[in-house]
Amino acid sequence: MLLNASGCLDALVAPDVARSLDAFVTKTVTPLPRDGNAPVRIAETDVGMLNSIGLANPGIDRFLTRSLPQLEKLRVSIWVSVGGFETTDYAELCSRLDDHAAVSAIELNVSCPNVEAPAESASQIVAGARLATRKPLWAKLSPAVPDIADVARAAQAAGADGLSLVNTIRGLKLDAQTLRPVLAPGHGGLSGPALKPIALAAVATCYRATRMPIVGMGGIRTGLDALEFVAAGAQHIAVGTTLFADPDAPARIRAELHALASARGWTSYEDAYGAAHEELLSLRTT
Repeated sequence: MLLNASGCLDALVAPDVARSLDAFVTKTVTPLPRDGNAPVRIAETDVGMLNSIGLANPGIDRFLTRSLPQLEKLRVSIWVSVGGFETTDYAELCSRLDDHAAVSAIELNVSCPNVEAPAESASQIVAGARLATRKPLWAKLSPAVPDIADVARAAQAAGADGLSLVNTIRGLKLDAQTLRPVLAPGHGGLSGPALKPIALAAVATCYRATRMPIVGMGGIRTGLDALEFVAAGAQHIAVGTTLFADPDAPARIRAELHALASARGWTSYEDAYGAAHEELLSLRTT
């Protein structure tokens, strides 16, 4: 399945791009409206992009009354990304979304680098959300932790149905003249090509630790990039930063994936699933 990374596509502004995906992931919604961080909030770097949006969004009430009905008209599967600062925030959001048939899944953003980290652990957040909804729950994790496998196992034990790997990692850009931070908040979340090796390692690590379904994301620009994530253990792929420069990327990446599979004599690119792991390869050859 091909998705967008949360915050990298406005489906109502670019509906044709959204329809080229198997599922559309919304920008993160919080209980109350948020203006986000002051500008400047986005900056290009030599190896990707920094953003410090700060979870700007209209809040859950306006999302449900205005945004969701419009998104439903696109007739594409909708995943809603939710975020907050306490376990109760996530539980409240999941409860509000639970009865909406248009919502196919909920992504728990427990790892945004542009706001203060929640006091509760990922395990507590997932457990509270699990009690509040019957929807599939995907825990979006940060690679900036001492042991991401421990966090993944905790999310799994608490009731997560899958993992989204990874969120951006904190970075800084300085103005060449003033030597001051370019972004108003100082740091921001780094996405793009530089994130790919980090994301691949996280996917591979969490695959080995949990065997959970994984949405892999981070620096994916081509079909080969996507295929590497599948080999590392991602069942699904999300495209992020590249959408800003190439809105046709989903269709192109999908075509490239099929071409790569055909060139290797595979029935589908899914034949590469887990191929980076030696123990799975040995099972296939015995």
